[in-house]
Amino acid sequence: MRHIFREYDIRGVFEKDLNEKSVKAIGFFLGEEILKIGTKVGIGYDARTHSKVLLSWLVSGLTCAGVKVKNMGLVPTPCNYFAGFFDSKNKVDATIMITGSHNPPEYNGFKITINKLPFFGADIAKIGAKIVQTYEKLDIRDNATCDEVDTKNEYINFLAQHFKHLKNLKTKIVIDCGNGVAGVVVTKLIEQLNLDAKILFAEPDGTFPNHHPDPTEEKNLESLKKELETKKYDIGFAFDGDADRIAVLTKTRNIKGDELAILYAKTIKEPKVVGEVKCSQVMYDEIDKVGKSYMYKTGHSNLKVKLKELGADLAAEVSGHIFFNDRYFGYDDAIYAMLRTLELLKDGINLDDELEKLPKTYSTEELKISTSEEKKFQEVEHLKMFLQNPPKDFPKIKKIVDIDGVRVIFENGWGLIRASNTTPILVARFEAKSKEDMLLYQNAMQCALQDIQKQK
Repeated sequence: MRHIFREYDIRGVFEKDLNEKSVKAIGFFLGEEILKIGTKVGIGYDARTHSKVLLSWLVSGLTCAGVKVKNMGLVPTPCNYFAGFFDSKNKVDATIMITGSHNPPEYNGFKITINKLPFFGADIAKIGAKIVQTYEKLDIRDNATCDEVDTKNEYINFLAQHFKHLKNLKTKIVIDCGNGVAGVVVTKLIEQLNLDAKILFAEPDGTFPNHHPDPTEEKNLESLKKELETKKYDIGFAFDGDADRIAVLTKTRNIKGDELAILYAKTIKEPKVVGEVKCSQVMYDEIDKVGKSYMYKTGHSNLKVKLKELGADLAAEVSGHIFFNDRYFGYDDAIYAMLRTLELLKDGINLDDELEKLPKTYSTEELKISTSEEKKFQEVEHLKMFLQNPPKDFPKIKKIVDIDGVRVIFENGWGLIRASNTTPILVARFEAKSKEDMLLYQNAMQCALQDIQKQK
């Protein structure tokens, strides 16, 4: 079971990893943690076919621990987070979102916040160890008692009020909800703001009949691209399964999270922006012209904590996790990010024109290199050692950043190799001022890694 207690959340295969006994135990031990600061937890769940079953097991564990459960029902992850921040009769001390995010349909899991902070890393590992040691001995009876609350409509009304200046916007929009949970909010929000929008695959369906809900994969954006090709629409948006990641598409480009950060920063006075190690150097350079940028570890939990620590305005991941602390609560919310993008258009900002002005670079997509769970961190450490004294024919190194994996700054670009915290792979990305240099850096670092993998 230990493998389900990951860096950012708890995630595994339904019935195999997440069965009645293990989920009740997770609920019980999470309940003990929640009781250290309060008594109320808000739970929401995504569209997966087994989410309601997990809800009943989780609630049984939480109530056994003595926690009062408020059930939000079918909601996006950011709506679940919202309950911990928005001051209302439904405010809670902690939130748990039952979601498999963008994983295959058989997966599910739990994203947790306690006292407005992500519960992750060492905290998850600690309760994971307790559960592995004791869950077979626990005997928790069924008790799915909880109060049903309408956090969803509070969230919709908050966004509609916050963005009332967008009402009747003439921009023509197409939105792909991917049969994830975004549709339960987006449809009503579009109605309240009277936006000119076509919504694809709005009906939540955990079998994902049209395409997998992961907008970082180009194949999952085909339906959206076809709609944009008709030239009936000005902009397109796509969400992942639980609506905490966004893809923004114009007629000519798929705008990545670090590019979005540059655009959003234009509307913030002296912006402070946190990026992850996979972000383009262009983002850091452009932000530093008007404010201050910070590079930090990949991962939504890591970025939320660093955003609050620095009092920054914004944080971004290339994958489309966007965190607004400016005018918002500092967690990743793709629906909110969509509305902030529409604000840019309302203010007359042409997204394509602004991005065309940026320095031209060449970059790879996020590359995935197979390895094992046991070896991935060791291989990165061996690569760091290699880079301390590389051979003479290795490209000249200006600087090494090792806050998350190893990001090597070369004369005309950079390369990154880091261990994924959620899967048995290494993640790589390369960027340079010319395609030749990009391929040079990619080849040099990947060849070094391959030699290390052969030796070990």
